Amino acid sequence: MSRTRIKICGLTREADVADAAAVGADALGFNLWPGSPRHVSLDRAVQLAAQLPPFVTPVLLFVNPSPDEVAEAVGALPLALLQFHGDESPEACSESASGHPWLRAARMRPGIDLLDFAARYHGAKALLLDAHVESYGGSGKGFDWSLIPTSVPLPLVLSGGLHPANVSEGIERVRPWAVDVSSGVEIGRGIKDAELMRRFCQAVRDTDARLES
Repeated sequence: MSRTRIKICGLTREADVADAAAVGADALGFNLWPGSPRHVSLDRAVQLAAQLPPFVTPVLLFVNPSPDEVAEAVGALPLALLQFHGDESPEACSESASGHPWLRAARMRPGIDLLDFAARYHGAKALLLDAHVESYGGSGKGFDWSLIPTSVPLPLVLSGGLHPANVSEGIERVRPWAVDVSSGVEIGRGIKDAELMRRFCQAVRDTDARLES
């Protein structure tokens, strides 16, 4: 079994960026969607990403952006991974990304055909599985993991309602490539807690070690 990667999303403060990197996060997400309580401007995302140590990847989250918005963001943070979290079509994702690597969020609910979704978004580096809510993620809501079929032909990033107490079960049941957390390590919207982030990352490492043994 490969090591489960860890993404912490919705960073808004330099101290939280430093703490997340220190406890072992592989990627940090910056939410560029103005409708999110964790929204940061592109200029602010650039400031925060400048604090990242080597080998920690910045991820820029978009909801139904224009190609120009994505191009501006890529120009400002060329090493960032893109995350499309709205209602973007496969063509819109490919056009906006313009060859840059991207993730596609799948909002999980009964009746979704994830195999068909993966086939349509085959250009994505991975699918990020989140709960289907009225807004676009960050709700702290989970979803029924039994909706995930076996043999999805893209790496999976498990998201939606994860926290230090349930991430082990998520890894054991889904065996994702990565896990993604936001509200599950917060003490307020966009305000991360260093101890919760440490416990989340430790739970992931402990689970990987147990499954490997």
